[in-house]
Amino acid sequence: MHLSCNIAVILLLASVVPLCAQEPPTFVTYTHQMEEPGNLEISTYGAIGSPNGGSPDGGHGFYGSATEFEYGLRGWWTTEFYLDGQATTHDSIIFTGFRYENRFRLVPREHWINPVFYVEFEDTSGADKSLLEVVDNDSQADLAVPNAATRLEKQRELETKLILGSYAKGWTIAENFIAEKNLAHAPFEFGYAAAVTRPLALEARAEQCTFCRENFQAGVEAYGGLGTNRDFGLPDTAHYIASLLAWSLPSGVTIKVSPGFGLTGSSLPFLLRVGVSYEIPQIGRTMRNAFRGGR
Repeated sequence: MHLSCNIAVILLLASVVPLCAQEPPTFVTYTHQMEEPGNLEISTYGAIGSPNGGSPDGGHGFYGSATEFEYGLRGWWTTEFYLDGQATTHDSIIFTGFRYENRFRLVPREHWINPVFYVEFEDTSGADKSLLEVVDNDSQADLAVPNAATRLEKQRELETKLILGSYAKGWTIAENFIAEKNLAHAPFEFGYAAAVTRPLALEARAEQCTFCRENFQAGVEAYGGLGTNRDFGLPDTAHYIASLLAWSLPSGVTIKVSPGFGLTGSSLPFLLRVGVSYEIPQIGRTMRNAFRGGR
């Protein structure tokens, strides 16, 4: 799965479909924002890192990717499908599995705190390096094992999250509490993520522009593991702090970047995340209009 191919598809869609809403700048933390009913968002995310800072005996640099298709079924229900893959230098490029998730908003109106329930089924291999969440005692040592060994490890897991989100004077504040369970064995694994984000300007101009401040969102997020139900806590867990920046172009494409830093010995020293997304408003109507126009 190559980033360049995924970006090419998104840019092609952006050239023929009008712009819709902005994408949050976060990579790991979910906000309470739901997809608009009938809209389809296509995104590709990448995680770039190197175990032990790329030392000769510490594993090779990698690019872990996730391509996401997110659809708004109802105002309170968003569903998503992911295809994961990774490329490791001096090793191989492989497909690592898929994920299917649903998010349900638990209260219909905007409140001071807005809860969302998340449930996901994952069918991936141990070679997955998309790092969409960090739980249990996930560490950089796990990312240094050769693909030939980790791809044989099946991970059919059920993951749930309690997402709490708030708006306050232009700021978006979100907290995620994660519980994950391998359906074949192993205890419950826990993790967390939290973020604070804000547009650089709250009022939009009447005319379209590329570099307007309101097109940029910035913030910070933190995430990490919390052990299991047998050894819940912080010892021997990985934790990260990362800055966030998202740029929404008039064409409809949103570009995101997030340099992050590990806070413990179990963490990668540095982790760079990149992402590109595009939202197609009312995909059913758009496809019907395109079909009729081509007749």
